[in-house]
Amino acid sequence: MAIDTSRLRSCLKEFFGYDAFKGDQLSIIEHLVEGNNTFVLMPTGAGKSLCYQLPAMVMKGTAIVISPLIALMKNQVDAIRGFVSGNDGIAHFLNSSLSRAQVAEVREDLLSGVTKLLYVAPESLTKEENIALLKEIHISFYAVDEAHCISEWGHDFRPEYRKIRSIIEEIQSAPVIALTATATPKVQSDILKNLRIQDAKVFKSSFNRPNLYYEIRDKVEPEKDIIKFIRQNPGKSGIIYCLSRKKVEELAQVLCINGISALPYHAGLDAKTRAENQDKFLMEEIRVIVATIAFGMGIDKPDVRFVIHYDIPKSIEGYYQETGRAGRDGQEGICITYYSYKDIQKLEKFMQGKPVAEQEIGKQLLSETVAYAESSQCRRKLLLSYFGEDYPEDNCGSCDNCLHPKTSFDGREEMCLVIELVESLPEHFKLEHLSSILAGEDNAMIKSYKHDQLELFGAGKDHSTRFWAAVIHQGLIMHFLDKDIENYGLISATDAGLEFYLHPTELQLVEDRSFSDGDSGDDDDVPDTAYNGGGGDPVLLSMLKDLRKDVARKRGVQPWIVFSDPALEDMSILYPITLEELKGCQGVGEGKARKFGQEFIELIARYVDENEILRPDDFVIKSVSSKSGNKVFIIQSIDRKLPLEDIADAKGLSMDELLSEIEGIVATGTKLNLDYYISQQLDDDVVDEIYDWFREEAESDSLEDAVKALEGDYEEMEIRLVRIKFLCEVAN
Repeated sequence: MAIDTSRLRSCLKEFFGYDAFKGDQLSIIEHLVEGNNTFVLMPTGAGKSLCYQLPAMVMKGTAIVISPLIALMKNQVDAIRGFVSGNDGIAHFLNSSLSRAQVAEVREDLLSGVTKLLYVAPESLTKEENIALLKEIHISFYAVDEAHCISEWGHDFRPEYRKIRSIIEEIQSAPVIALTATATPKVQSDILKNLRIQDAKVFKSSFNRPNLYYEIRDKVEPEKDIIKFIRQNPGKSGIIYCLSRKKVEELAQVLCINGISALPYHAGLDAKTRAENQDKFLMEEIRVIVATIAFGMGIDKPDVRFVIHYDIPKSIEGYYQETGRAGRDGQEGICITYYSYKDIQKLEKFMQGKPVAEQEIGKQLLSETVAYAESSQCRRKLLLSYFGEDYPEDNCGSCDNCLHPKTSFDGREEMCLVIELVESLPEHFKLEHLSSILAGEDNAMIKSYKHDQLELFGAGKDHSTRFWAAVIHQGLIMHFLDKDIENYGLISATDAGLEFYLHPTELQLVEDRSFSDGDSGDDDDVPDTAYNGGGGDPVLLSMLKDLRKDVARKRGVQPWIVFSDPALEDMSILYPITLEELKGCQGVGEGKARKFGQEFIELIARYVDENEILRPDDFVIKSVSSKSGNKVFIIQSIDRKLPLEDIADAKGLSMDELLSEIEGIVATGTKLNLDYYISQQLDDDVVDEIYDWFREEAESDSLEDAVKALEGDYEEMEIRLVRIKFLCEVAN
């Protein structure tokens, strides 16, 4: 059809309320309206939806929009109906959530020509009754949204997307527009090939989101860090992504009991609850949504101010799309990700049992994520390079690595060594293998290829494999090296790399960051605080130890019985000045706080006042124990004087596990009376001798020390039972 640009601008204002098009929108719309196949790569928030919504309004017939998520369809249909008042039939969706009466209404509006946009899931498109219905109407074009779902190399592969082309041909021919916010060059090629639209004009916007700040944090006490961050950003909306449904539920609960309005969202919730939680977030009834990746695709909330990944995503594409939900209005968007090696091991474990080809793809995508997380280079440059785009600046000024750069070094010799190795091998290998050769790592893979006999084996043994991996990654970004994605990431040298090898010049490189093993999020319990062996106020810690000594002397007990070293360390960090706050320190429960706490909080309050200390209230975090059900049951059962064997059986625990649970309860200051059980199991003289050892000789409450000291005289079970009795009667 002939293009009337003035009419397009008029429709833009009439239907959508905008005065001007953004970026390539007008060119894309004109190209599609002319009846051409079109491919759109546009970052989240740049206005992809408009590229098919407006053409649908001005073209003859009905546009079929193939979309993967029911929630996304409903949102977009509601939005279109909002633009065109008094005509709800202008947009519909067709999926499994509709009743028979609703399907009949959709059918009637389609056949009468009222409907301009019909959203369908790819599964719905395959149903014979829907194919028959669509054959009866005139289709203006097909829009394949979230087109990266077509590719196995995409971050959200859906097998049913592979069938779209054959179904289109069965219904009727019409132009196709494919749209995605994230696609590497490999995924772009897959989309064009599978939809058979190689003739499509590609409209590729920059993937750069200049308003977003990117940061990777070591995953140590992530809950505490997240609560501190949210408290420092009052009134701002955010999304927190977790890999497991269990962690979503736990974290949402922890946030709520710490005064942050949050709700969970994952596929395990019923549809009604999911919809309600999503609406509460969109309507700003809550500040934070804690979700799996099931949340967010197509969610139109422009003022999300932060996106936090509690777990590292499985791919860079997934990371980019999820972080892209921050700052869609062009304003502030903070993207924080927590990273630990344990999370990577967990993700690798999830891949086991899948087809080999799928495992290889998954490992390759995950290795890219690891490289991104551990790199000391500009994160913006790394992200854009992944999507085939060069970022010209050396420092973006808006990522952790650029704001806190690591020292660089002249790496020309190291880069030349890598290129020499790549060129010397008769076939190509992956990055990890090349790094192992240079570092002289004598593993099974190296031996199987006899690469331990190479002249360059161990040529860079002064550095680790991690160091050499960092050099190779930077070589890829500088285009000295190339990675063959089709062949699972095999490395080769480029012409530019060979030129550099022949004529090397100064080359500034940086070493990658290192991370701790971190908290993988698998623990059932999240402690209120964690003893870190240092980092507190040394003056206050010394004063607390002196006070502990005085209290212990007055009461005739050893100092550790009053408060443990980790408890005092926490006090020197958190500065608790009420008994309630004191209970937030490790190993200080209700009983210990009441029995010993008053003098300690009075000392801390004076110290804080005299030294004008600003207390880190953000650190005092309440936690939710998933074992609380066990705890209550055990306490009540002991109060009823039930045999420990019966208590263990009732909860499916071994005796060892039950005693560990009881020791945990007692460690927080709760007083239990096990005399009824101990008197049946142990002789009085055995109880007295072990009890006296704890009172007179023990230097701490360590069970290990006690077993070692009393070894040969008493069984471990006897020692544990008497130790529990001693702690309850003397310490708690």
